[in-house]
Amino acid sequence: MLPLSSWPASERRGIVGVFTDIDDTLTTEGAITPDALQALADLKAAGLTVIAITGRPIGWCAAFMTGPAPWPVDAMVAENGAVAFVHTRSGEAVSNIALEPSSNKDTSLSKLYQQDAVTRAANQMRMQQIGARVMFEVPGVFITRDSVGRETDLAFDYHEHARLTPETVHRVVGLLQGYGMHTSVSSIHIHGCFGNFDKWQGANWIVRELLGRDLAQELDRWVFVGDSGNDQAMFEHFTHSVGVANIRHCADRLTHLPRYIAPSERGAGFVEVAKAVTDSR
Repeated sequence: MLPLSSWPASERRGIVGVFTDIDDTLTTEGAITPDALQALADLKAAGLTVIAITGRPIGWCAAFMTGPAPWPVDAMVAENGAVAFVHTRSGEAVSNIALEPSSNKDTSLSKLYQQDAVTRAANQMRMQQIGARVMFEVPGVFITRDSVGRETDLAFDYHEHARLTPETVHRVVGLLQGYGMHTSVSSIHIHGCFGNFDKWQGANWIVRELLGRDLAQELDRWVFVGDSGNDQAMFEHFTHSVGVANIRHCADRLTHLPRYIAPSERGAGFVEVAKAVTDSR
């Protein structure tokens, strides 16, 4: 990983969009700080597309897309790429599932899925059964507290409210894979889903749905910021990728690392990346 300062200004100047993880990348100790929130706004003000992409449940994301102070992002992709919220203007048909209107009467919030309703319902039943089996087979393991908002994946807490050993994490991952699930591990949760979903696949999907463009054909114009294992697919494919400094805590367990690393951890590191992009304008 190269220091962020070595990212050439000529490359930063060409960036048109930013993907960012949320937990421990945008947030610090579980909350977004004012400077990180301002960094998102600065990127939007500079004319960039800003998309948050997370392993968190779609229900958890709703509060950050609506209300009196929504985050300044164009979309929020949840559950490691399987479902997303997007803002749409009146008359636009991005999704077939419309939710409550936003505070702007000219826009609404829409939810997009990669799987149809029948598939999701069947998978949810299977995941409930698997979740119960895993908790029975591995004492001390519990599904995440935010699971009520999950629609397409199954998640277990290992480092948000719990503190599981690496051996226990490995055992849970093995059990999920034994049930035929696609797995990933974030900085706080163990994830399993039915479907080949990861952040890279989800990023391609949302750019196609939201912008009508092919992300793979313009990777030199996007940057991804992340910090953990479920960001590896993004690190592997993005021409420009940056890890906030806390990625050092898990770097020895990752196969794919970001090209650059920010000086600071968590939200402060994201602010540094955003400033590197906006200052190049």
